[in-house]
Amino acid sequence: MNDLLTLLGIESWKPVLTTLLLPPAPLLLLTLIGARLILPRRGLGWFVILMSAALLWLSTCTGTGRWLSQFVLRPPAALGTERIQALKAEAQAKRPVAIVVLGGGLEALAPEYGVANLRAPSLERLRYGIWLGRETGLPVAFSGGVGWAQLDAKPEAQIAAQIAASEYGRPLKWVEDNSRDTHENAARTIALLKPQGIRRIVLVTHGYHMPRALRQFERAAGGEIAIEAAPMGLARRSDLPSLAWMPSTQGFEDTRNVLRELLGGVVGA
Repeated sequence: MNDLLTLLGIESWKPVLTTLLLPPAPLLLLTLIGARLILPRRGLGWFVILMSAALLWLSTCTGTGRWLSQFVLRPPAALGTERIQALKAEAQAKRPVAIVVLGGGLEALAPEYGVANLRAPSLERLRYGIWLGRETGLPVAFSGGVGWAQLDAKPEAQIAAQIAASEYGRPLKWVEDNSRDTHENAARTIALLKPQGIRRIVLVTHGYHMPRALRQFERAAGGEIAIEAAPMGLARRSDLPSLAWMPSTQGFEDTRNVLRELLGGVVGA
């Protein structure tokens, strides 16, 4: 799909097309279709409207996002203490292993800082990658350029490098700052690390993003570099169970993240 969009010269349309294919846009369109059907077919029209309303409700529930993630995406488990200790031993033995953190979005200008900044998902991934690097002693890389949705911004990996050095006191070993999506994250990161002799990558990203990221990195590595998942952001909310099925902004974000991953897997992004 990426190649097709590039061939048509509309690759910059990816964020717009994604938005139109994810809730609430299709469900709002379904509601309009139902309203139109009321005139010639009253029963069918009301059925379509009620169905779209129910789907809109479910698309804003944390329970929906959690269920879809658990049973459809099936993200891998977080690294355990024993595995972290094993990675530490590999670092001490000078094994060619690297931690790779995937970008999750940027702010072209954060007024409170007066400079560009990382969005919350990206900061969370960077924090965990740096923590994992400190715990294991492994070098850390960050992959992320300027996404399709940004017209003019500083590459995400360069922002991450500044934050890692100035705020965490842990400079990044490698910076891949040309990729625009997960497919390019994988291709460009493998091209960067392979000549450095790296033979294993510990991949850091959110749990909902990990299945697609793993597929892209394994495909790009072609069996020459082993890819190990180090997902984060897997904690479950501790709200009342009934609140999981009440509309919320968090529920909308969770459900949308899962659906975007499914869409990305279909189009190979």
